[in-house]
Formats: sequence, C-alpha cells, structure tokens
Amino acid sequence: MSGTAEGSGPLSAGDARPARRALGVPGQAREDEWLEPAYPWEDGAAVVDAEPAEPAGPAEAAAPVLPPQAVPADPVPVDVAADTDDGHTGDEPAAAPEVELKAGLEAVLMVADEPLAEPRLAQVMDRPRPEVAAALRELAAEYASQGRGFELRLVAGGWRFYSAAACASVVDRYVLDGQQARLTQAALETLAVVAYRQPVSRSRVSAVRGVNCDGVMRTLVQRGLVEETGSEPETGAILYRTTNYFLERMGLRGLDELPELAPFLPEVDDVEAESLEGTVIADAVAAVSAGEVQ
Repeated sequence: MSGTAEGSGPLSAGDARPARRALGVPGQAREDEWLEPAYPWEDGAAVVDAEPAEPAGPAEAAAPVLPPQAVPADPVPVDVAADTDDGHTGDEPAAAPEVELKAGLEAVLMVADEPLAEPRLAQVMDRPRPEVAAALRELAAEYASQGRGFELRLVAGGWRFYSAAACASVVDRYVLDGQQARLTQAALETLAVVAYRQPVSRSRVSAVRGVNCDGVMRTLVQRGLVEETGSEPETGAILYRTTNYFLERMGLRGLDELPELAPFLPEVDDVEAESLEGTVIADAVAAVSAGEVQ
C-alpha cells in the first residue's frame, strides 16, 4: 500500500495535511485505505511506505531478561563469646573475685556503725555461721596478741571494733578535748534503777530514789540509754527499759553481765542499827514533845 495520494507527490515535512486515521475495528486497518503518521516531520523525512523492520543484528539484539535474584539477607553476626568453656555467656557480668573471709570481715566491721551479729555477717560473707564465728574469734585473739590500738569485741549481741583500753588517754585528748558530757549523779542513779528493775515505770523509780525523776528520765531517753516498752496492765503507766546503746556504752554482751548488787548493799546489821537508832531518836523526840505539852 502506497503512502501517496492520487495526482500528488510524496508527502514532505512542510505539508500541513491533517492526519488520516483508520476507521473500523480498533487496532486493524480496513482494506484499500492508506495510512500516514500523524506528524510525519517528527523524524525529519516523509514516511511513504510502511515496510516491516529488518531483524536486528547480533549487536542490537535485546539483552536476555534475567529472572530477579533474591537479595541475600544481612548476615547474622556470630558472637564468639556467647558461649564460653565455663558455661557463662558473654553478656553476663564477670563474677567478682572471692574475698578472703578474714579480710572481708575486717572491711565490713570497719564501716559498721553498730555491732553486727554473727548471722548477719554470715549472710554478707555467704559463709556458714560456725566458720564466721571461728574467724571472728581468731581475729580478736590476733589483735590482742599483737598489741594493737584497737580490739574486736562481742558487745550487745554483735561484733564491733573498739579502741584499746590502754589508749584511752590518747582517745580522750583527741575526741573529748576537755569537753566531757558526763551523766549527773541523779542520772546515774536513775539509770541504775532502770537497769536492775526493768521494765519499770517512772513512779517506781521515783519511789526507789525518794525524789521525782521525770526530768532525769527524759534526759536518759534523749540520749538513747532508755526507751519505752509498753505499759503496766494495772495502772497503764509507761514502762522503761535500757537499750542496746546502753549495753554498747557499758561494754556488756547482755543484762546478765551486770555486776551483782550484793557487794554494794549495806550489811543487814548496819541496816538494823540504823533502823534502831532512828527508832530511839524518834522516841526521844516524841518524849520531849510530850513534856513540853505537859
């Protein structure tokens, strides 16, 4: 089929003839109908024949379409230290080195602000209690034999470091520096009554001493030597007892180590004599009073 019209030459780029398109079934041309491109000047020359394209050469052959290849996933890093010979993983923190028993006890007791009981020390050191108790006694014996300036004592149910008694004068000069806050005689007497009669109420302490001791009891409570411990069922009066701080200050393991009172009590004969003397004086005073009345 030719690309020219009857009575005219070939189409050129300057022709402004409107485009002719095929009519009929879409995509198929009717017989005996010529076709031309819509804009023949786009390729720079007229198109006269629609000839089949020559097969492409080897160089122009279409490249084969390769099937899409799967992109490999990121490799999973292998943790070499994940599993070690000792069964621990690399993420776990390294276990702390084991501390020697005596050294660990010394370190803990050095920072303690109160006596530590053997069960507590055994828990901290993760050792059996008998082993810890034996180590504590060995340390106390070693310090005593070496003449150290401190001692390891069992006081108020626990172990704690104390300065040696031989160094008391040096410690007094350093700590007290001439400012000694000692208990008064009234406070010492009241504290002694509470220690030997506990639990006891203030009224009973006052009855033993013969004077009112409310102010003294408040002072002892403020200093931590005495504390409240319930009340009497009959009267509802508050009862008092000594504290662990009292045992610590006195250097006692328990109340059973309080000294006996018998050596400090007067003899029975002296008490009876004083009582008899008081009776005689009372009788004489009564007789004089009666004579003056007569």
